[in-house]
Amino acid sequence: MAEKQKVNYFKTALIGSGFLGSMVAWSIYDPYVSKLLNERFAASQFITNLGLSLAEKYPFLLDFMRAQGENIDAVGGGFTLVPLFVGIVMTFDNIFGVIFQPLFGRLSDHTRSRFGKRRPFVFIFAPLSALMFFLIPRMLSIPAMMACIIAFVFFMSLWRSPVMSLMPDLTPPHLRSEANSVISVTGGFGAFLGIIAGSALAFIFGYDTHLNEERNAVFVFGSLMMIFGTLMLAFFVKEEDSRLSLTDSAEPKKQKFKGHKLDKAERKSLILMMAALFFLFIGTNSITTFFALFAHEILGKTTAQATLMMTLFLASGLAGAFPAGILGKKYGRKKVILIGLSVFIFMFAIFTASKQLWLVWPALALGGAASMFINVNTLPLVWSIGGLDRVGTFTGYYYTATFAGQVAAPIFYGIVRVLTGTYMSLFGFCAVAFVVSLLFVLGVKHGEAVPEEEAKLLAGE
Repeated sequence: MAEKQKVNYFKTALIGSGFLGSMVAWSIYDPYVSKLLNERFAASQFITNLGLSLAEKYPFLLDFMRAQGENIDAVGGGFTLVPLFVGIVMTFDNIFGVIFQPLFGRLSDHTRSRFGKRRPFVFIFAPLSALMFFLIPRMLSIPAMMACIIAFVFFMSLWRSPVMSLMPDLTPPHLRSEANSVISVTGGFGAFLGIIAGSALAFIFGYDTHLNEERNAVFVFGSLMMIFGTLMLAFFVKEEDSRLSLTDSAEPKKQKFKGHKLDKAERKSLILMMAALFFLFIGTNSITTFFALFAHEILGKTTAQATLMMTLFLASGLAGAFPAGILGKKYGRKKVILIGLSVFIFMFAIFTASKQLWLVWPALALGGAASMFINVNTLPLVWSIGGLDRVGTFTGYYYTATFAGQVAAPIFYGIVRVLTGTYMSLFGFCAVAFVVSLLFVLGVKHGEAVPEEEAKLLAGE
């Protein structure tokens, strides 16, 4: 009897090194670029004059802004459009992801090169992303800075699906949930490095963070981490020469096991899973986007204190990653996803209904673990629906749904916040989004791992 296959954690972590580099960059991008944009736009005479002009033409807008707590006198009797412009720019990465990630995921499925199907995209676009990231804070004019930001988010969207498709290419289907837990931990560690980068560099080099002296160094660190991830993939991760795959002897077996097109039931499962992911990320992204504002208004916390509170969410997620993968393999991905959603709904609903502020701590702790139960198993489930020969395409579909949810989250909750007048509505809104996501997951009938014997057959063993 053949020896039972196991996940090689070290090898899988090396495969995830590209994801680690990208997560470092994104964790730096959100707080630092938003603050940089806020500074540059606040100094823009064009934006200031536009706000004053709109206030003159539509005075009712001033009453609305006063009702939201805006200090009208601070902006010369008008109102500032800076947050609007910052918000628009900060959605570019999600919009680009929705548009380009499915396209380049599908393109990577059909790429033929001696470096494999996926790594060529990383080798080309990750260094370009690193260069643009390095340049962002060094551009003195708004047009030059915007050109670098747009180029950065564009290049990043071109290699995310291919780099995330490496692991399923190199891992048997029945081991993907467990292997994805390693990838999630690797990415989570990258996010942690990005979060602490500013404070760590300020401590090491004596930068004054009140004067943003660490800013340029933080962007250098993010660029170097993307280059580091690229080099790790180049030297330590071996992808088969994809020029040979057309004549690979295992290809007929794959096609026999899984036809090229999804049948009606599989398409239904895919659509339901995409809808579930859309609402899932409306919920999770609303928390990450608005938690600092919630913590300030409801808990009386500073931005720094709110960030530290969110590290509890991140830390509990990292702790839950390996159990999530093991349980997904043993009991089924759908069951573990449903458990994660149920925990989210229960904790967030209890906190909202009771209004006991101390419950925010267990809500964050259990919510972090619940998010990993979901995230570790959703992507492998989508891969299994698509089949072994279209991993890149279905990785793109996955990111289409999740990025669309991230685009919609600020809009949907922004409306709820205006109507309710309080950030106390945040956790209740998220609980509703998770309920809708759970209902869609219940209808998914495909995507569990194929049995180990079939996986070996597909591998030609």
